[in-house]
Amino acid sequence: MLPPLAPERARAIVAGLERAHVLVVGDVMLDRFVAGRVTRISPEAPVPVVMFDHESHRLGGAANVAHNVTSLGGRATLVAVTGTDEEAVTLTGACRSAGITPALIGDSARPTTTKMRIVTERNQQVARVDYEVDRAIEGDVEQRVVATLQQHASDISAIVISDYLKGCVTARVAQAAVAMARARGIPVLVDPKIPHVDYYAGATVVTPNHHEAEIAANMRVRTDEEARAAARAFLERSVCGAVLMTRGDQGMWLLGSNLEGALPASAREVADVTGAGDTVIAIMAMALSAGATLAEAARLANEAAGISVAKFGPAVVTADELVNALDALSVTRP
Repeated sequence: MLPPLAPERARAIVAGLERAHVLVVGDVMLDRFVAGRVTRISPEAPVPVVMFDHESHRLGGAANVAHNVTSLGGRATLVAVTGTDEEAVTLTGACRSAGITPALIGDSARPTTTKMRIVTERNQQVARVDYEVDRAIEGDVEQRVVATLQQHASDISAIVISDYLKGCVTARVAQAAVAMARARGIPVLVDPKIPHVDYYAGATVVTPNHHEAEIAANMRVRTDEEARAAARAFLERSVCGAVLMTRGDQGMWLLGSNLEGALPASAREVADVTGAGDTVIAIMAMALSAGATLAEAARLANEAAGISVAKFGPAVVTADELVNALDALSVTRP
C-alpha cells in the first residue's frame, strides 16, 4: 500500500488547486443525450421505441479533462481540433460556459467528434451513434496545433495530453508538448492509447487503464503482483517517468522512480465509468501543480474517481465534493 494522506495535508493540497493552470491538448468530443420513455417494442424490428422527452449535451474527451480542471477551481486552456460545423459552435460555447479557454482549430475535412446516445428516463442506453473521422491530422492543421500549443504555454503549471485516437495526438504534437513542459520545468501527463505508446517518451506520468496495460505488457492483470509487472513493462515501453494504472473496482497501481504500491478503490456505488479517467488525470495534473508528491496526487485522484463514477455520463468533480469525501475517510484507512 502507498503511504496514507493525512486529512490536513489533503485539505491543504485541495486549497492549492485553484493556483493550477492546465494546458490540455487532445481529442475533444461533444456528448449528446437524447432521452425519452420506452413503453413498447417496435413492430418493424425487435428494438424499443423511445418517445422523445428532451435532449442535452456535455463536454467529452479532452474537453471533459479541462472541465474537471475548472470545476475544481483551476484554469484550463484547451487545444484541440474540431470540424467547422454546428457541433463545433456548440462545443465552443459549452467550453466558455464551463470557464475553459478554448483554443480550437477548425478542420473542414472532418466533423466535430460527436457521440449521440439514446437513453431512457432511467439512464439506460438504448443505442449510440458516432460522428467522427479518426485519421491523424497532418500538414497545416498539425502545424496550427503545435503553434497554438506554443502560443498558450507561457503561464501554465502542467500539460495534459488526452489521447482518444481521434487524430489530434500525433507524434509531433505529443513530443512538442513534452518538450515545452521540459523547457518550463512543469509536469506533462498522458492519458494514453496503445497504438501511440511510443509518442509519449519523456512524459512525467502516464495513466493507462488495466486493459491498456495488459495489451502493452502482453499479460493478464488480476492481482497486485500482476499489476506491478504490467506497470513496470508499461513504464519501460513508454519511457515515461511514472505509471498510474487505473484498475476499476480494484483501485489503482502507482509506479514511480522511488515508490510503488496499490490504492484500494473508493467504496461507492458505480453508475457510469464514462470519463472517470478524465477526472483522474485532471486532479493529478492540478495536485502536482499545487506541490503534491506523486503519491499524494494519486491518493486525491483515487478519491475523485470514486465520486465521478457515481454520476451519469461524462462528469466533473468539485473541490467541495472532494473535501467532503476526504473528510468522510477513516483516519485508519490505508
